[in-house]
Formats: sequence, C-alpha cells, structure tokens
Amino acid sequence: MRVLVVEDEQLLADAVATGLRREAMAVDVVYDGAAALERIGVNDYDVVVLDRDLPNVHGDDVCRKIVELGMPTRVLMLTAAGDVSDRVEGLEIGADDYLPKPFAFTELTARVRALGRRTTVPLPPILERAGIKLDPNRREVFREGREIQLAPKEFAVLEVLMRSEGAVVSAEQLLEKAWDENTDPFTNVVRVTVMTLRRKLGEPPVIVTVPGSGYRI
Repeated sequence: MRVLVVEDEQLLADAVATGLRREAMAVDVVYDGAAALERIGVNDYDVVVLDRDLPNVHGDDVCRKIVELGMPTRVLMLTAAGDVSDRVEGLEIGADDYLPKPFAFTELTARVRALGRRTTVPLPPILERAGIKLDPNRREVFREGREIQLAPKEFAVLEVLMRSEGAVVSAEQLLEKAWDENTDPFTNVVRVTVMTLRRKLGEPPVIVTVPGSGYRI
C-alpha cells in the first residue's frame, strides 16, 4: 500500500510516516498543501493522510482536487477540531474518513488499512495462494502451517504479489507499491528483496520470474 502523509507539523508527520513504514507501507511525506498537490499529480496513492489546516493550500482544497480528478485515492482527514460539525464538513468535502487530534497511532493504522482495502477489488481479510496464508492486519505469514518471519519490505512485496491473484507484477509496480519516492529506481532492491523472500518461503519456490515482465505467484 502506498500512502502520502500531508502534515505541517513536521515531527508529527515524520513520526506517522515512520510508524506506517514499520507496518510495511510505502510512505511519502510533505508538509504543505502545494507540495501535496504536486505529489498527487505525479504518484498514485492508495490513501492520503491529510491534515486539514495546511499552509499555502488548505487541506480542504487538496481534498476537493482529489475528488475533482476522480482518483481512487482515499482521504483520511486529520484536524485538531473535533466537533461534529467539523467532521461533517470534512466528509461533505469528499474525505472518506475523519480522525481528530490527538489520536492513537493504532487507530490511525487501522483506519489507513481499512481505506486501503477500499481502493482495490475486495478480497478476503486473509489472503491465500499456493499454500501461503497472509494476514495483512496481524502482519503474519504462514506456509503449510509454518509461520514465516518477514521484514517489512518482504511482507509488502509478498502482499502485492498475493493481491494480484496470479497476474504478473512488474518490478516497477513493486517499487511503486512497496517503496517510497526516495528509492532509486535504478537499484536492484526489488530483485534482492524477491530473492530473500523466496529463500524464506522455502521449497518448492512459489514466486515465479517472468522474463522481461516481472513476478507472479
């Protein structure tokens, strides 16, 4: 899942981004509305965590632009104002969910995951394929009943491949979904991560390399 965090309190923004990355999400961060519009115009995001009171371009205007463009991106709006009228106004603008500050990070994570599921074709809560069971919420992976410990990026790559339901996923698509924009697109990070993932999943191999196209399970 790829997420954009838009928050002018830099310490809070960076803390949220760090926490979501630990949950195997690819996260970009900006600190004002103008930068948010720029990123949205370039990258495809599953969820935007959007502070409402932003400098330069207000969060409401960023939300309106996402709706105007007809993007599948879901918006979780954050604000220090927690009155019912504020929440209603935010939802009427086009936000998909609303979370007042201060908030518990566990709740933020749960809401981001719930919104992320709404940007894709509905799938069962636990993904199963080729003898592998993956639980995105608990971040658990089992193969034939054996639990497999994965690093966040390995988990993210496996989740993308599982969600593709047998379709080929290119290295570029994996890079977009599992890493943030600071990753050099010319590195071999995808290939190395897939190799490590194959080793951890064990025999027989379940991740197939499709020459010139990508990977599939």
